[in-house]
Amino acid sequence: MLYKFGEYELDTDRHEFRVGGQLRDLEPQVFHLIRHLVENHDRLVSRDELIAVVWKGRIVSESTIDARIHAARKAVDDDGRRQTRIKTVPRLGYRFTAEVEVVRDNDPAAAGNDDVGDKPHSLSDRPSIAVLPFANISDDPGQDYFADGIAEDVITALARFRSLFVIARTSSFTYKGRAVDVTQVAGELGVRYVVEGSVRKAGDRLRITAQLIDATTGNHLWADRFDGSLDDVFDLQDQITEQIVVAVEPEIATRERERARRKLPDSLDAWELLQRGLSHFYRINKNDRTEAIRLFREAVALDPEFSAAHAYLAYALWPSRSVTLDYTEDTAKTAASARVAAEKAVSLDPDEPMARFALGRLHIYSGEVEMALGEMQTAIALNPNFARGHHGLGQAYYYCAGQMERALPHFDAALRLSPRSPMRWVTLMIKGNALRSLGRHDEAIAHCRQACQFPDVGFLPFMHLAAALAEAGQKSAARAATEKTVQLQPALSIGFIRSHFVGMHENPLKSLLDSLRKAGVPE
Repeated sequence: MLYKFGEYELDTDRHEFRVGGQLRDLEPQVFHLIRHLVENHDRLVSRDELIAVVWKGRIVSESTIDARIHAARKAVDDDGRRQTRIKTVPRLGYRFTAEVEVVRDNDPAAAGNDDVGDKPHSLSDRPSIAVLPFANISDDPGQDYFADGIAEDVITALARFRSLFVIARTSSFTYKGRAVDVTQVAGELGVRYVVEGSVRKAGDRLRITAQLIDATTGNHLWADRFDGSLDDVFDLQDQITEQIVVAVEPEIATRERERARRKLPDSLDAWELLQRGLSHFYRINKNDRTEAIRLFREAVALDPEFSAAHAYLAYALWPSRSVTLDYTEDTAKTAASARVAAEKAVSLDPDEPMARFALGRLHIYSGEVEMALGEMQTAIALNPNFARGHHGLGQAYYYCAGQMERALPHFDAALRLSPRSPMRWVTLMIKGNALRSLGRHDEAIAHCRQACQFPDVGFLPFMHLAAALAEAGQKSAARAATEKTVQLQPALSIGFIRSHFVGMHENPLKSLLDSLRKAGVPE
């Protein structure tokens, strides 16, 4: 399709934008944004629709959308003051107001090949969710503000997870005060999941219930209730919001991986390839790691602008899955590939917490302390409920800065925010190692034992358990844990650990090696 407006030409077949016959380079997202506005110049386009089409359902910040709108205006020689071509309709969306001429139409037979994106009503390939207004079932109508506040905060918190497409409050709150059928609501809003709940007041106490529903089947996936005092209602609101989000996000992630596993391999899109890759990613063995990397590479090839896929590729490549577990022979090449993937993830979407985490991990294992801390702090700022970001910041403090005390609160936050994560054992293990370094041996043993209970964890938690037991003076138990470690990693030695724990600060490394010697690990 070729569109003209004034001296501007938008050729969707060639993916070209020209001004006065001269090619003008545009970022892919800016091109897609202009294209969608031009193609729909006869109507208003909402921000939700732009997110669905341009970002393919991934959550983006308001500042990111504003930046792309600014870039689109600049491309068509408009600005936010004049708005002669791209007009903002406050709280509703945008309209392309220039007169558009369709110069060349596409071959109708090729109409199904448009890969720019779908309209919001067909967001079936991504986890999309609506949070309905919580019902106030108290006798006190004044509790409406609290019920609305809970729902609004849950929307805001879930929207920070870039893997979720979250319907804006302005859309979901149109159902306030109405008896609704969840399946019908899901169809109208184009979502697969719905959160609904209620608030009941009795004296100075509040009871809040919430439930997550798979709207495609009507099945309840999760439900819980929360009780609290009205003494500090805003603090209570924050606590309830966190608990709901902590339950809902991993439940959806688990369901999405199950959906991807059930689909035929040749029918998977980039999102589903990522989910299937994650199913292998959480298992610690060479075959699963290899398969995860293959699927992440396929996701990147299918959608080169998918930031999270690049981020998980970097995470899978380096270092814990390869170097620490001795899965690669060319560590320099692996590290370089991981850095390229991580930097690409951040460049594609600077607001993607997982991208910041992946890049931060590379800085950790390169011993780049300030850069590691900076990336992890940015990840948490982008999403305070991002458990992996808190884990990463704790690891940065402990592993490459040698600041064990500063690491512990972040490990605690990660454990609080990831009650169902299959990677929870890693946080338990590293926190246990930090506790051992601080001489808190009983706590260290308890955390390492918990980590050992998870399936497919490899030798690392048993090694750290052996070190903690040795420091606690439990010699026979330490020897047994060391023997288990050697069964899982026959190459275990002090030299092996020293060469594989790259980037580790000299203080925690020396402490670990001394403890392993006490546990009977040979030089």
